[in-house]
Amino acid sequence: MTILITGGAGFIGSNFVMEWMDHIDELVINIDLLTYAGNLSNLENLSSSSKYHFVHGDIADLDLMRSVFFNYKPRAVINFAAESHVDRSIAGPTDFINTNIVGTFNFLQSAKYYYDSLPDASKDQFRFIHVSTDEVYGSLMPQDPPFTEQNRYAPNSPYSASKAASDHLVRAWYHTYGLPVITTNCSNNYGPYHFPEKLIPLVIVNALAERTLPIYGDGLQIRDWLYVKDHCSAIRRVLASGRLGETYNIGGWNEITNIDIVKTICLILDELRPRSNGSSYTSLITFVEDRPGHDRRYAIDARKIESELGWKPTETFSTGIRKTVQWYLDNQDWVQNVQSGAYRDWVDQQYGVSQ
Repeated sequence: MTILITGGAGFIGSNFVMEWMDHIDELVINIDLLTYAGNLSNLENLSSSSKYHFVHGDIADLDLMRSVFFNYKPRAVINFAAESHVDRSIAGPTDFINTNIVGTFNFLQSAKYYYDSLPDASKDQFRFIHVSTDEVYGSLMPQDPPFTEQNRYAPNSPYSASKAASDHLVRAWYHTYGLPVITTNCSNNYGPYHFPEKLIPLVIVNALAERTLPIYGDGLQIRDWLYVKDHCSAIRRVLASGRLGETYNIGGWNEITNIDIVKTICLILDELRPRSNGSSYTSLITFVEDRPGHDRRYAIDARKIESELGWKPTETFSTGIRKTVQWYLDNQDWVQNVQSGAYRDWVDQQYGVSQ
């Protein structure tokens, strides 16, 4: 038995590969284009495993993907491959259109071609899990109830618009062609191996380097935070028991403002790695100009996956964020290796503060 994972060298994908191999004795094929956020060092401890094989390539490459499908004959696909950073989508939306829309379309075509060739017994077992985001639903007002699977799509950034388009394509390939798909829409993930352009790893990395901690606008934007290993367990449950054609929202039940996130990280670092000058890391906080179209609040109602599939997160934010900070403290070599000159230039450009 074989499972095909796309984007498995990225943050969520690499955590999923490791979690999967800890729980399931099955061959894993990981295909990743290795763009800036893809990092094979995340998975270096698997490189000698006979149960793991890496393919360097693009899911939009029809010939490559057809050869991967027919050579390895996976029973399931978990599609993590995507461009995922809102800031980068604002600065350069073309990559997001090409990867998240055109790439998903081509990948669906490859999967359908393979699926149509399968005998009926194998068709009954095959699954295509499409991993998406809560950002497709748009922004909530403070008094609004959290997003359910029935919320209409209202994306507000090039990133979320491209992911919404990919979700619609996946849905269409189920209803039109019978491809056995399930879509998941998750809230903000955090945890080990998170590339330090997103809020939590950026704050940890900058604080340890005595750099400013840039906060957009007033810092009162609210997100629901999900520990990445909880997300991985939810996807395993969806693959095992999810209903075909359905969408499952995956959230952590942790609505927190950005400024409170940053202050929490600072207080943990004050305890675990105090500054040499004795002051709190909170003194490094700097408010910068808000980004265009910044959604005010996201919140996930995860009752469907709990009631239907019996899944709920095991980590609270307080336990998960402490584990995350400790991981970055313990893995400084990894942090140094992912911070290229191009990365530093990006941070300078994006936040407009001296690093």
